[in-house]
Amino acid sequence: MNVNEVSTRPFEGQKPGTSGLRKKVAVFRQPHYLENFVQAWFDSLDGHAGATLVLGGDGRFYNRTAAQTILRMAAANGVGRVLVGQGALLSTPAASCVIRKHRAFGGFVLSASHNPGGPDGDFGIKYNIGNGGPAPEKYTQAAFDRTTTLDRYLIVDEPDVDLDRLGETRLGDMTVEVVDPVADYAELMEALFDFEALRKLFRSGFRICFDAMHAITGPYAQAILEDRLGAPAGSVINGVPLEDFGGGHPDPNLKHAHELVEIMFGDDAPAFGAASDGDGDRNMVLGDRFFVTPSDSLAVLAANATLIPGYRKGLNGVARSMPTSGAVDRVAGELGLPCFETPTGWKFFGNLMDAGKATFCGEESFGTSSDHVREKDGLWAVLAWLNLLAERPGQSVADLVRAHWQRFGRNYYSRHDYEGLDSDAANDLMAHLRATVPGLEGMNLDGYKVRTGDDFAYTDPVDGSESLSQGVRVIFEDGSRIVYRLSGTGTEGATLRVYIERFEPNASKHGIETQDALADLIAIARGLAEIERRTGRADPTVIT
Repeated sequence: MNVNEVSTRPFEGQKPGTSGLRKKVAVFRQPHYLENFVQAWFDSLDGHAGATLVLGGDGRFYNRTAAQTILRMAAANGVGRVLVGQGALLSTPAASCVIRKHRAFGGFVLSASHNPGGPDGDFGIKYNIGNGGPAPEKYTQAAFDRTTTLDRYLIVDEPDVDLDRLGETRLGDMTVEVVDPVADYAELMEALFDFEALRKLFRSGFRICFDAMHAITGPYAQAILEDRLGAPAGSVINGVPLEDFGGGHPDPNLKHAHELVEIMFGDDAPAFGAASDGDGDRNMVLGDRFFVTPSDSLAVLAANATLIPGYRKGLNGVARSMPTSGAVDRVAGELGLPCFETPTGWKFFGNLMDAGKATFCGEESFGTSSDHVREKDGLWAVLAWLNLLAERPGQSVADLVRAHWQRFGRNYYSRHDYEGLDSDAANDLMAHLRATVPGLEGMNLDGYKVRTGDDFAYTDPVDGSESLSQGVRVIFEDGSRIVYRLSGTGTEGATLRVYIERFEPNASKHGIETQDALADLIAIARGLAEIERRTGRADPTVIT
């Protein structure tokens, strides 16, 4: 085996965020850029020699090229075996599943999630550890530190591996096994859900529309929903993964999943609609002319978990990211379950799941999952909803949610995104909030009395690690909240996310349109942060 030691020098800005390293494709295509980042991981990971790694991604542009590079580098760095999805494809939850099932040392996931793809789009890479979840901060910090001093990387001089043919081959001294990207994941789903009940549901004439957005979930949805469960052919739309996602933005929200929204809010709509994102870890759930917020989705699933075979014994606990609404907190309180509030980022849930403290977890950014893997899982959430509908014949999605509000009350909730802001202006806005919000306690803001204001900090109940400056919160006496965060998932400028929440216990007031119900708080949120003056934006880019 001919191992080349290639001289290089550090690149600035290779610090992994909550979901790895995301940059423009043009950045990753710079000579040595990808190689430096991957070598930093091999240099900072103890125990990878002779071990098994998992590799795959969402199929976006540069996915195959990056996979071939990582394979040659893995061989040069002494990895014993790599399980790679056919075509270099693996959804993010499937990658977690494969790592866990095969007890791999870890794996590289190639994705920029819901960000646009294509030659002018985004690319990303992250490392998942042996529990199947994103690497915790101590690992990402070590890798970043190594990127700042790196002066060489190792790579074998070998031909490309045929990634389209299932089976084993050799790359130098390393074994490469090309695996069916769907098989292990589908097997796990069948162990969790009542597939026979779902087949019966579809045989009854139940219609769905699943929008894969020309992203990775297409093959998974077709194999499970149509082939195994018998959903009518064509139930999965935009099911072929494309390198540029068909020119679309693979973010499952009301703006970007517009084709699905038009179907579900049109005449003769199916009973159930859903969409997933670029790498398959997010979901949006819709009923006939009815949108389910991610916060409500988590709460409804938690309240009805025992209707799902894999969770009949009940939940150990639930967890949500701090900006996510408190709807699941009310479920946990009534059912006597522990409830954890964490920073944004799925890695924070991994510790809770590994310790047996949480079973269902969710984020307001369309991410919901359980301890079956250590990632968000879009198709899992879809199957969970379908399982509930199969167990509640005659009830619609809207019926289930309204019954939930009747029992627990409604958390009116919305997120306003201001995308592509000037980074300096966005940072100045957050600095202004951090300086002023703690002093608001006891003040009356247009009829809302401030109970407390802070910059959220988290101490992990499992390992004691601390995470500071996770978002500025304004919490009012009636439980209403305004939260401000800068997103870590974009590649251009800055994205300010503003979260607005108000609890309404009175069922007679549950039919108000969300933006109307939150209008007063929205005005307070904009004024408090001086958004228009500081950013030049009168309105958000996206409202969900």
